[in-house]
Amino acid sequence: MLTPFTKMHGCGNDFVIFDERTAPLALTATRAAAIADRHRGIGCDQFIVIEPPPPGSTATAFMRIRNPDGTEAGACGNATRCVAHLLHGEAGNLSPVIQTISGLLPAQILPGGRITVDMGAARLGWQDVPLASAMDTLHLPLALGPVADPAALSMGNPHATFFVDDVEALDVITLGPALERAAIFPERANIGFAQIVAPDRIRLRLWERSAGLTLACGSGACATIVNAARRGLTGRRASIIADGGVLDMEWRDDGHVLMTGPVATSFVGQIDLAAFPA
Repeated sequence: MLTPFTKMHGCGNDFVIFDERTAPLALTATRAAAIADRHRGIGCDQFIVIEPPPPGSTATAFMRIRNPDGTEAGACGNATRCVAHLLHGEAGNLSPVIQTISGLLPAQILPGGRITVDMGAARLGWQDVPLASAMDTLHLPLALGPVADPAALSMGNPHATFFVDDVEALDVITLGPALERAAIFPERANIGFAQIVAPDRIRLRLWERSAGLTLACGSGACATIVNAARRGLTGRRASIIADGGVLDMEWRDDGHVLMTGPVATSFVGQIDLAAFPA
């Protein structure tokens, strides 16, 4: 039996998306990791399952997010835009609301195919990130080679942002894995390397926990604009220039972070789920 799926991306951050709203598909963590494998499966940065909203929820649908190793993630802004696009295509809903394990994410379909998602409020307490002990999240005592003094927060998943003079000069492939697993992060962390290009433009490269260096990261872009504004390096609005494209960000006065960007469908297909271990 073949099961349909959709392969999508937001600024190159790519996803395999399955739909379990009509019937469960036994998409276990093990099976998700096998399908996410770029050599033996379909391949993706995150594995996404659309599920029915929980009873009593006001959401249009529930989105389950898994990293390439099968572990569950709490937020993914680029995937949220992709799912919002699919929900809009089904019923013409211009304002779908997507629920994750981290909360509700309202989306807005804009003219020209761009989509805005309210990613919720940035959580700035050390215990929210979480960090291993109480400390100032605006200046972490963490350094490795040419980078030091990151700021941290949670967007439903842990992020640390290093501000650097020249992000292109950094060996992100070497720095990322070590910093992701630093003892200060008991649940590991997504590691951003950000260069302020102008008061409203930031160049970002991001090492995602469990996924590695990705072309874009929506929650990482959220963390970057908030941490940059907290440091006084930018205002509360900026364009984040990732390897795969540009995301327009706003940190509102109420603490919520809005992310606007494009989505694209790479292809649709069918797969024999029984060929992958459950």
